[in-house]
Amino acid sequence: MKLLVFYNDYAANGRARKQKESALDLLKSAGHEVTLILTLGGDKTTQTVSKIDLEGFEGILAAGGDGTIMQVANGYLQNTSKNKPPLGILPIGTGNAFIRDLGFQTGQIKEVIESLDAKKTKWVDAGLANNGGDPFYFFNILGVGFVSDVTLTAMKFKFLGNFAYTIGIFYRALFLQTEPTILEVDGQIFEFDALFVEVSNTQYTANFFMAPTASFEDGLLDVTVLKKMNTFKLMKSFPKILTGEHIHLPEVFTIQGKDIKISTKKHKAITPDGELKGKTPVHITVQSKAIEVFA
Repeated sequence: MKLLVFYNDYAANGRARKQKESALDLLKSAGHEVTLILTLGGDKTTQTVSKIDLEGFEGILAAGGDGTIMQVANGYLQNTSKNKPPLGILPIGTGNAFIRDLGFQTGQIKEVIESLDAKKTKWVDAGLANNGGDPFYFFNILGVGFVSDVTLTAMKFKFLGNFAYTIGIFYRALFLQTEPTILEVDGQIFEFDALFVEVSNTQYTANFFMAPTASFEDGLLDVTVLKKMNTFKLMKSFPKILTGEHIHLPEVFTIQGKDIKISTKKHKAITPDGELKGKTPVHITVQSKAIEVFA
């Protein structure tokens, strides 16, 4: 296949740069013709992808973590090329949660390349968020509250891979603070003293099984709310999030929906797909079958 690869040299705290040549060699050995573009990060990546001519390519690959995927996919959806090829992922980032729902793990570059097949694709959903600025798509999760604080801490430890998020949880658990939160899902209104609200398009966030019932093919988003809980119980309950059992805790509220609004008493940071994108309030809708991906 003729592939256009958007590669983030800085993914996984710079480890991606060391893997670049071997990844390109694997692609070429598999018979693919590769055009490589190094990403500039953030909105610059989105702008680059949105303006490039995608005609003639048989596949687009985003090489990096979930943030890179989000940036590339946003540009892909903004791109006005008439015939857009499927989007694939080379999982070389810190988290790579999205690709877990496709059956792969971080670092399985060879396995992903071996699976690339123009005849094996699927259309997946995306979340569309608007918090007063330019609307943006997310493909994995969008978090508010404790989960956003964890992301901020994890960014300092990305060289440790997924373990960075575990460090973030334990550190932020020492400074637990709830926030008066109003959640509206498809017209139903709920009020919580919440530690966090997580809106999931996929089951995983990092290596945590956040939303066991989520599917990026059902036209729904899964909302998980953690209500007030003390630090001791949070730490005791922590292993449950690895298996999905946390959803049965009395402090956890879950619901599915298509139209979601989150507002908080104080403006709280929003973290879609491990990135920072402004603050609450935020209005989220699901975009069914938004993008075609290699399955």
